[in-house]
Amino acid sequence: MTTVCLVGKPDVTLAYELLSRETARDALSTYEIDEPFENAIAVETVSLGAAVSLCNDLKWYRDRFVAESLVRDPSVDPDEWLSAALARRVRDGEVPPEQTDRRLAVFGVRDGRLVDPRYVLREQGTVPKREGDDVEETVVVRVTAEEFEG
Repeated sequence: MTTVCLVGKPDVTLAYELLSRETARDALSTYEIDEPFENAIAVETVSLGAAVSLCNDLKWYRDRFVAESLVRDPSVDPDEWLSAALARRVRDGEVPPEQTDRRLAVFGVRDGRLVDPRYVLREQGTVPKREGDDVEETVVVRVTAEEFEG
């Protein structure tokens, strides 16, 4: 199963914004909604293609209410996420899955909320630690070159 996680912008309540609107509610109606982080929703889809399609279906809402759109596909990596843009490129065959692991956004989790991404390059297969941070855990997101540089 492939997971889509949408993380709300700080000034919105994401679940309310999505579920109070008919089109978004309809797009999400066939999924069981989970809340892996504060102000975030996640759903399980059957494939990377279905995950990217769901992100596309919710684009209008993502542009307005979502800070981060993440996709975790076990065929790429069971623990690390892809940005929605990188997931689309993998689905479209533009980037092979094995070439997605160099550029990372490493988020901290503090009080159940994703915070402060640090953009780092993976060196020799390891993820750099977030030294000196007051975070409970980290979430690794593989990103596109444009997201990394931007």
